[in-house]
Amino acid sequence: MTRGSPVPTGYRLIAESRYREVVGLGFHELHEGLVVEHRPGRTLTETDNVLMTTLGGNDAPIHTDAHYSSLTEWGRPLVCSSITLHIVGGMTVRSTSGLTTANLGFDEIRFTHPVFVGDTLYAETEITGRRLSRSRPGTGIVTSRTTGHNQDGKAVVTFTRSFFVPVDAEAVRDRTNY
Repeated sequence: MTRGSPVPTGYRLIAESRYREVVGLGFHELHEGLVVEHRPGRTLTETDNVLMTTLGGNDAPIHTDAHYSSLTEWGRPLVCSSITLHIVGGMTVRSTSGLTTANLGFDEIRFTHPVFVGDTLYAETEITGRRLSRSRPGTGIVTSRTTGHNQDGKAVVTFTRSFFVPVDAEAVRDRTNY
């Protein structure tokens, strides 16, 4: 791009013909009612299920024992729900909370459909509220509602999350080289 050309969406100009990807939105960009569809999707693998289940210490046979699981109503191992939450929550970070300084809480977590190895998950987040922090000047508190869907469009998890974001995102980006 040459001088005077528009900056591509999702990037910021840092020098002539040089752009940096934007990570995270600021308080003023995260307005109530904003909906973000997060991409790319993420296909869950056997390694995801075994590694993350083991790291979490959850050795329930429904997640780790193919023979046991084959005799349940599902007929195969279920991906551990905490893995589903972690992956769907992680998918939201780059856009909604990439500049956050802290998560404040996860609420109303619901697992609404089973997840299996081989499923591909997608996430969608709606900003449901925001306010300036009373205790941290220059910081806003954003609340969002996220839904994770599988490749068939079935909702597999929903949750509400609140987190801190900077009011002046550009100043934070300048100061941190983001």
